[in-house]
Amino acid sequence: MPRVKTGTVRRKRHKKVLKAARGFFQGRRKHFRKAKEQLERSLVYAYRDRRQKKRDIRQLWIVRINAACRLNDISYSRFINGLHLSGIELDRKILADMAMNDAAAFTVVVVAAKAALVK
Repeated sequence: MPRVKTGTVRRKRHKKVLKAARGFFQGRRKHFRKAKEQLERSLVYAYRDRRQKKRDIRQLWIVRINAACRLNDISYSRFINGLHLSGIELDRKILADMAMNDAAAFTVVVVAAKAALVK
């Protein structure tokens, strides 16, 4: 009985990996073994960074809110505490957008937070 060779199956698998490795540097896009190794690493990075991106964006929001708070003579932590005490339920995404694009509205929120801290 003749043996079965992996010609078409192997070619299909190699083409799939090499197609996914387009844009990689030098041999990592041309040679199957190096492309496969780099693709495995790249998929791990992609999985990890989909979660990391959420942390980075939240960190950026906090930096923007803190900068706007400092312009209104209050620290970030006291501002967030004042928001909780006053019952204002705005998330950091909205607060950061207000701080960047609508300084007057952000100042109104800061005043409300300061008032809640005094009570």
